[in-house]
Amino acid sequence: MARAFGGPGKYVQRAGEIARLGEHLAPLGRRPLFLVDRALFEPMAAAIAAALGADVRPRFERFGGECCSAEIGRVTAIAVEERADVVVGVGGGKTADTAKIVAIETGARIVIVPTIASTDAPCSAVAVRYTKDGVYETSLRLARNPDLVLVDSAIVAAAPPRFLIAGIGDALSTWFEARSNLESRTDNYVAGGFPAPLAGIAIARHCHDVLMRDALKARTAVEAGLLTTAVENIIEANTLLSGLGFENCGCAAAHGIHDGLTVLDEVHGVFHGEKVAFGTLCLLMLENREQAEIEATVRFCRALGLPTRLADLGIVADVREKVERVAAAALAPGAIIHATPVRLSVPIVRDAILALDAFATTLG
Repeated sequence: MARAFGGPGKYVQRAGEIARLGEHLAPLGRRPLFLVDRALFEPMAAAIAAALGADVRPRFERFGGECCSAEIGRVTAIAVEERADVVVGVGGGKTADTAKIVAIETGARIVIVPTIASTDAPCSAVAVRYTKDGVYETSLRLARNPDLVLVDSAIVAAAPPRFLIAGIGDALSTWFEARSNLESRTDNYVAGGFPAPLAGIAIARHCHDVLMRDALKARTAVEAGLLTTAVENIIEANTLLSGLGFENCGCAAAHGIHDGLTVLDEVHGVFHGEKVAFGTLCLLMLENREQAEIEATVRFCRALGLPTRLADLGIVADVREKVERVAAAALAPGAIIHATPVRLSVPIVRDAILALDAFATTLG
């Protein structure tokens, strides 16, 4: 009968909102540390500096590229040295997760400014830590959600379309994994774990509805350099709806298979959401869902350019052996795949992945 809901203190999405960042930061602190993705460091640092008040003492730092122990330690030391009262992550999901962890470690407020909508990391009190080589290590349950998530949709829409499409792949898992957790009666990620609240379930389901309605329109628009209502809706679905959905309902085999895939060198150039999209298809096969649902989801992914076969991930040699390694890694004790409401073993997960690959191949 219990339930709990978690989310960011405030979510703001509007084209040009980066120019108002100073107004949003004013109630939170005066000594912000900005952790900024390397590829966008100069333009974003300049835009942010122009938006800050004269009484603010910012420090801008380039993100090292991986949310790993070494990078977390490096940035934490800078935050302590600067006596930062706000840590602001500016960039993608790994930048956001690093900023969240550092803020928790130092007692600072948390602000996330996504420059892409490729993952649902920004809003949650969950952070994923990897090795320095990008292999999944652990998911951390943090004590607090971000105080503010500020999304300048003009910046997000101007990013290469592949990022938005990858975010759709990540968001695609939200409802399917929520359904898995509801059926297995697994607790969510809020306050140590509670049954999913009605609000979280409704958000996860609506996230799916928005993707089905607007994803293809949004892809076409961003490929043409346009910011439309469909694009705004997909940015919100990828960032807010998916973030609230997964935190309040839970993940399962879609993300579990993603985590297992990170042990393979072939997939290190594949985006998080692309791997999750493939994992979602495998989840549906693992749960033996209706053929029509699996086929429709494969066709949806294919229409967007998301991977539907192992070859799309670069896995073309020693396939069975590599998929067995993926299954074994996914099934580590305590891993999120165990929320899936079916019997699990390495052979069962391996064969579900291979069966999905074979089924997708038959669709042409």
